[in-house]
Amino acid sequence: MAGALTISTLNDSSGVLATQNGMTGIAKAWCQFGGTTPTIYGSFNIGSITKNGTGDYTFNFTTAMPNANYAFVGSASINLSTAGYTSFFPNSLVGVPYFQAPTTTTCRATLSTSSSGAQASDVSYASMAIFD
Repeated sequence: MAGALTISTLNDSSGVLATQNGMTGIAKAWCQFGGTTPTIYGSFNIGSITKNGTGDYTFNFTTAMPNANYAFVGSASINLSTAGYTSFFPNSLVGVPYFQAPTTTTCRATLSTSSSGAQASDVSYASMAIFD
């Protein structure tokens, strides 16, 4: 059979199935942003970012995740004149002794750089993605 298949609505037994939740193995949310303001440069399913403090961000999903058992990946860039590495830790704060569990509507993450002594820091460009 050749041709295109067009489906106007994808349903499951509980009702309409949201597009990003309809397939496994694809990003359910992603965002590239500037950490100082924060400014969203491009995104999918990230409605806004709340800056809780230096390098500490809460990503607010446009459409809720089906559960809170998703995987978070992140990366960031630092000035090439500054030797070091960056780390993006989901749901925790560097140097702060508590853990915030992920939810279906938000994900909190902290970004740190070795040039800041592994303390939370803002960077010009960072990216994150959520897989479920």
